[in-house]
Amino acid sequence: MQRSKGYDSGTRKLFKRSPRQKGLRSVRYLLEPFEIGQKVDIILNSQSQSGRPHKRYHGRKGTVVAKQGQAYIVLVKKGNKENKIIAKPEHLRAAQVE
Repeated sequence: MQRSKGYDSGTRKLFKRSPRQKGLRSVRYLLEPFEIGQKVDIILNSQSQSGRPHKRYHGRKGTVVAKQGQAYIVLVKKGNKENKIIAKPEHLRAAQVE
């Protein structure tokens, strides 16, 4: 039988959460809005599947370009291309300023 190559294939370890991270998350991440032009890290949250970008963008940095409903449009550079990604705030984290 041929191996499945679905949207979430190969994510068993990628989305695994440590025991301390399991359970309900605080509501703080929904209350802190992102500003346009702000740098964000894309860290996929396995608790919610809606508004989750593709697994290839997990761990990447991007810039918030616009807000679209509850989600944000993030510009991510991948090689020489710039891709626009739509992601909900539970999959975004403010990037640390260096």
